[in-house]
Amino acid sequence: MASASVMTPVQRIEAVLAGRQPDRPPFSFWHHFPADQHHGPAAVQAHIDHLHHYELDFLKVMNDDPYPHDQPITGPADLGAIIALHGDEPSFARQLDLLADLRRRLGGGVLMTTTIFNAWATLRQLIRRPTEHNPPDLDSPDPISGKIGQWIRTDPEAVEGALGRITTSLANFARRCIAAGADGIYLSVRDDWVAAAGGPGLYDRLLRASDLAILAEAAQGRLNILHVCGRPLDLAAFGQYPVHAISWADRAAGPTIAQANQYLCPVMCCGIDNLKTLPEGAPADVEAQIRDALRQAAGRPMIIAPGCTYDPRRVPKANLLAIGRYLRHLGG
Repeated sequence: MASASVMTPVQRIEAVLAGRQPDRPPFSFWHHFPADQHHGPAAVQAHIDHLHHYELDFLKVMNDDPYPHDQPITGPADLGAIIALHGDEPSFARQLDLLADLRRRLGGGVLMTTTIFNAWATLRQLIRRPTEHNPPDLDSPDPISGKIGQWIRTDPEAVEGALGRITTSLANFARRCIAAGADGIYLSVRDDWVAAAGGPGLYDRLLRASDLAILAEAAQGRLNILHVCGRPLDLAAFGQYPVHAISWADRAAGPTIAQANQYLCPVMCCGIDNLKTLPEGAPADVEAQIRDALRQAAGRPMIIAPGCTYDPRRVPKANLLAIGRYLRHLGG
């Protein structure tokens, strides 16, 4: 995989998105920063330090600012208070400022994709604000999604209306993210919790068009990534989305890269286990997973990344540094 010349991070990503072999496989990884680094100058510096320390090929900009709605939601009657927003309200604006500041600091030297949680995930967060952000639990039932499922059965119009207005807000926000300097969005979806709440057809009925409406407003982006969190029930269906790459936990949740390689059109962005290998393994284990990921891809260009966010309190830096070191070795 060696090349006569070393590519820049942007060239490397662009080559993979075009189906061409780069000088080496590009990579990135990400984690949630502490609360005092969610926005403002501290967030800008935290992202830049992370990018430069590990020499990442693209930057996933974290977004832990809450959706702009302060009223409690305890039942379907409260959902009517959720209104469609313009996408530049205060907490949205903080993320837009972060993107603009990062673009000014980084110039065009790296592609940035910014996190947006889809309408279901956003409604979950409005019902119960997360107190901390950790890697996902793949096995436990989600009581908040279960509650939404109950509300759908008792007052479907209230839930569908709220999801629709949240979709409008997120679509407006996605468009403003691109205008602010993001090269794309990282849309996070999760179909296993939705199916558990209301059956296998619920995602198609309530959320697929919503996801596509959000992505449509980011269509000018150069690096739109779909992250299918949890245990994907139908990765092939998500493979039809108009995105450049798909991220999922191939190690912890499946399907495998070899399986997905048979039907996914977007670039695969995966390969490393964020739940066990990164926190509990050694650099040699990480390198072995990279080799295996590339073997499964069977020559198809891909992006090496963990299946989701990792816990920086548990993951040795040596394991993270091993990713870039090994891939740079492949590039000669």
